[in-house]
Amino acid sequence: MAEHYFEISADELKDDVIEMLKTIYDPEIPINIYELGLIYDINIDENMKVDINMTLTAPGCPVAQSFPGEIEAKVASVPNVNEVKVELVWDPPWTKDQMSEAAQLQLGMF
Repeated sequence: MAEHYFEISADELKDDVIEMLKTIYDPEIPINIYELGLIYDINIDENMKVDINMTLTAPGCPVAQSFPGEIEAKVASVPNVNEVKVELVWDPPWTKDQMSEAAQLQLGMF
């Protein structure tokens, strides 16, 4: 028998997805991928399918092959998420300006 969750809006689900993304850390920088500015876009359709466009700090990043799958698995564990697709994009290239103020302060960039 399928599990039934309470009715949730796409906006509420997006908040839950963001909270999960904040638990995933870049392997080279001790900051979560959301605060680092690596998440460019999160779209959730009416079927609760989550599409995430993200980048990495550098195209040659050693986790480029495995990291999207790890993120998909973690986001798929969020209640009410039916499907997840993470796509790596390289345009625009990531810069430290995309980091949140909190992340910049944590790394002493001010």
